[in-house]
Amino acid sequence: MDAVEEIKQRLGIEDVIGEYVQLKRAGRNWKGLSPFTSERTPSFVVSPEKQIWHDFSSNRGGDMFSFVMLMEGLDFKAALEMLARKAGIDLAQYRRAGQEGGPDKERLYGLLDLTTKFYQTQFLHHQPVLEYVFRKRQFTKETALMWRLGYSPNTGTALVDFLKTRGYTEAEMKQAGVTAQRYRGLGDMFRGRLMVPLCDAQGRVIGFTARLLADDANAPKYINTPQTVLYDKSRHVFGLHLAKESIRKSKFAVIAEGNLDVIASHQAGVKQVVATAGTALTAQQLKALGRFTGDIRLSFDADRAGVAATERAIPIAGKVGVSLSIIDIPSGKDPDELIRQAPALWQEAVAHHRYALDWLMDRYARELDLTGAQGKRQFSDILLPIVRGLSDPVEQDHYLQAIAQATDVRREALAAKLAGVPRDAAKVPRSRRVPPAPPSDTPQRVEYGRTQDHFLALMLVQPTLRGFLSGVADGMFARDESRQLLGLLLVNPDFDARKAADAAQLHPIADYGKILLLQYEELYADLDSTELQYEAARLRARLIETYVKQQKQQVTVQLADADEAATEQLLQQAAELDALLKSVKGGA
Repeated sequence: MDAVEEIKQRLGIEDVIGEYVQLKRAGRNWKGLSPFTSERTPSFVVSPEKQIWHDFSSNRGGDMFSFVMLMEGLDFKAALEMLARKAGIDLAQYRRAGQEGGPDKERLYGLLDLTTKFYQTQFLHHQPVLEYVFRKRQFTKETALMWRLGYSPNTGTALVDFLKTRGYTEAEMKQAGVTAQRYRGLGDMFRGRLMVPLCDAQGRVIGFTARLLADDANAPKYINTPQTVLYDKSRHVFGLHLAKESIRKSKFAVIAEGNLDVIASHQAGVKQVVATAGTALTAQQLKALGRFTGDIRLSFDADRAGVAATERAIPIAGKVGVSLSIIDIPSGKDPDELIRQAPALWQEAVAHHRYALDWLMDRYARELDLTGAQGKRQFSDILLPIVRGLSDPVEQDHYLQAIAQATDVRREALAAKLAGVPRDAAKVPRSRRVPPAPPSDTPQRVEYGRTQDHFLALMLVQPTLRGFLSGVADGMFARDESRQLLGLLLVNPDFDARKAADAAQLHPIADYGKILLLQYEELYADLDSTELQYEAARLRARLIETYVKQQKQQVTVQLADADEAATEQLLQQAAELDALLKSVKGGA
């Protein structure tokens, strides 16, 4: 038995999902309101028997791991670790020989949590930090508790001495990033500072950011935990553990510059706000946010560093598959100042955002003289490398035309200059590239996916209906699992999922098969043969009609630039699509 199976045996899927969705018993299954859409009638179904969930409103489904990945924004490995902890399973027993060794992460998590509590206790007894937090920053006690704010005493070894009394070694303290080597030996990393815990997406402390309280021109205002096995600043998104639910519901995320700006925004009720370590956005951070939304809004200062960060982030966002826009804040303000002036002004600023490249073009158009040759050259020098880094050719063409119009320069001249821009001028470094995120679901895409699944559910369970597979091709299905199942049914028309030998053939797509069985039980189990025939015919017609419509749209686009030979092929393809559509309308 592997770790996944043992976790599934120890945890009930209804218990795992029940921590996120209020479920009620409905026969053998459980039902609740979809966590992914705004619905009033429960259509979210959990089957303990099949260890499967399916959301009929969004057409999503899977096992407990896929659900946790969606809700927590995790990859599979992180979801496995999270559920293993919940099940009380030590994953070390499943590691292959040679994988042992290295720091004990669970010990380090415990050390950092204890360190946070130590700093919180110190916070209560140090007047300057209380003055700064409650009077100057105007945070409430509830906010201070929620974000676990603390204070690091300026005595040299207070934390080291405390952790030793709790059984932690100096090596573990160093691995956790809470100590530093001083001239007199090992001492506390942070001294005399406001301590803000840095948490992972599940709320576990992985490090700290520390703000100086005393006026000291020779000391940095902020210092962070150094790189550790738990904390990687290029991956960490501050506040995500408290923002992710609001991000999921509002369908957008705001990235602010400072951690304290994030805390102020949450206190003001705008909770879909997070921050990164500085303005250098990375692909990993955008990908982490992209698991919750494709709409990312930057609230960086409009200074040179903020503008440069925006320029770097645009091509990265394109690679990750998220849309990047800019929030304009009145000159000289940051989110915290705006919130203290009036929270409504910050809410209004968040709502008024502009696509990042449009914002950049407007900014440089104001700064540069676009009536002269030098200004036009500078304008194109800045923007063309960013355009070169865009992954969508249509978007590239749009901005090439926009730059040509703004500078009153021939598009052909800009295209020639663009061709000379190094291909990697604005690309993500190879070591940091990630696969593009899937596009956000549109109602049309969800409906088409629902049609595909419901049709295949009928075909899987009812062999007598498989005559309706005539004219259906794998290109009509978006998912690999759907195409695999279609191929199986076409090759083996007598397939019976109730027979063990046949059911074994579903093993590579076992979870998808269970989802289809669940859909059949919920939708079609009570229909008679005539009703089933009607439903199969209706779904087949809708499947083919939608496919033909999509294909003809592509043909129309391709015809615009096709040569004579290609035009003939495209017209032949259009005729074949018309014939397929006619066969459906004429009866299957």
